[in-house]
Amino acid sequence: MNWEDLENAVKNCTGCDLCKGRTNVVIGRGNKNATVLFVGEGPGEQEDLEGVPFVGKAGQLFELCLDAACFDRSEIYIANVVKCRPPENRNPLDEECMACLPFLRGQFALIRPRVVVCMGLVASKTLLRHTEPMNRLRGKWENVKGTLFLTTYHPAALLRNETLKMPFYEDILSVKKVLEEIKNNIL
Repeated sequence: MNWEDLENAVKNCTGCDLCKGRTNVVIGRGNKNATVLFVGEGPGEQEDLEGVPFVGKAGQLFELCLDAACFDRSEIYIANVVKCRPPENRNPLDEECMACLPFLRGQFALIRPRVVVCMGLVASKTLLRHTEPMNRLRGKWENVKGTLFLTTYHPAALLRNETLKMPFYEDILSVKKVLEEIKNNIL
């Protein structure tokens, strides 16, 4: 599969009921050859309207964290587990995540990132099959078949609880450090 085939498949998907309420599918944005893949749960209202992930308030906060860490945008790609907005921004249901998982796997196969950041429990559960609470998962690196995975908070959680901002930023700095180690052939 190539990017054009993947994007057409996502745009024409009717695999779950989320397709009935979407304005736009939200496939992803960034470098399609990125070293780091950030994965959230699903698009919100603004993302659904624009067809671009992480452009609402949570996305703006995420961008501020990336800027503060001096993250080079050419090194990242941003996607979500589900590509259509869940009603009222609720968490995607397991069956919705499973319906979209082939698309996310397709993105992963095309991008071939060295690092994947699971932002929130939905992404961590879908990609890594985690069932533990966030306080046990956050900030821990896992090597899965040569790809490094990190679970952290979803940026929307930071809007609801300001005490999570510093741990999230620390995780972004950890990703930046690992990226530097990859560039320097340490990892």
